[in-house]
Amino acid sequence: MEIARLSKSYGNIKALDDLSLKILKGEVFGILGPNGSGKTTTLGILLDILKADKGIYLWFGKKPESLVRRRIGALLEQPVFYPYLSAVRNMQIVADIKGANYRSIDETLNRVGLFERRHSKYKSYSLGMKQRLAIAAALIGEPEVLILDEPTNGLDPKSIAEIRSLILELGSKGLTVILASHLLDEVQKTCTHVAILDKGKALHTGRVADVLNSSAQLEMVSDNMQQLQDAVANFDFVAEMKIEKGMLISSLKREVDPSMVNKQLAEQGIYLSHISQKKRSLESYFLDLLSGEDV
Repeated sequence: MEIARLSKSYGNIKALDDLSLKILKGEVFGILGPNGSGKTTTLGILLDILKADKGIYLWFGKKPESLVRRRIGALLEQPVFYPYLSAVRNMQIVADIKGANYRSIDETLNRVGLFERRHSKYKSYSLGMKQRLAIAAALIGEPEVLILDEPTNGLDPKSIAEIRSLILELGSKGLTVILASHLLDEVQKTCTHVAILDKGKALHTGRVADVLNSSAQLEMVSDNMQQLQDAVANFDFVAEMKIEKGMLISSLKREVDPSMVNKQLAEQGIYLSHISQKKRSLESYFLDLLSGEDV
């Protein structure tokens, strides 16, 4: 999926401002941003619910049309299921609407962990089960791409964990997932890639792991801090360092093994009383981007 210079305005408000993204097959791609950043507008345009003012987007290398859209499953809002019907019957109705057959319904319900409750009435389901059924409905027709807008919104912690586990499972099977969320923890724990939006612009796109690894730090304490500082300055994996609260804090160019660093220093006669590696969270990176700090 590729987006090229999409823009969309509502009166004087620019929901999207020259947005470009590329999402590859098999990625679990998080579109992250605060409320009003353009996440839902982006998904609405991709699903042809909204029209962009300018720019283009391609699905599977093609301009969107009905046959292409059948390869996409989506959950933008809580779907309306019939409360007195079973999960199976509700799924059959969804299949009828999509023009899909019933053969994969049991398999899909098993995929989302609802097979044992497939004959229970929808009204008896918990919130988490209802959301899993909604994802199952989006999977009817065996789409190649699944689009989810705030899939854990309003759920309790147990249900959030269940939905996250389901998304990870779907991604591990090669399904491309596009997930819009304002929850940093959700994106960090479920997505392979992320685009951080603010006011309709992409502030950052890339692998989640790269964001986390690019800002690892080592904290070290020794009896002779000046000697430690002189030795660490010669390590090629250290980007910069500073003394703070009695510790030498080194920003790293790449992730390293603290035990290896400890051994190298000991060989120089420098013994550490403390060494700890810390990784920057996606949250701190996100907040720095929004504040305009150099990251």
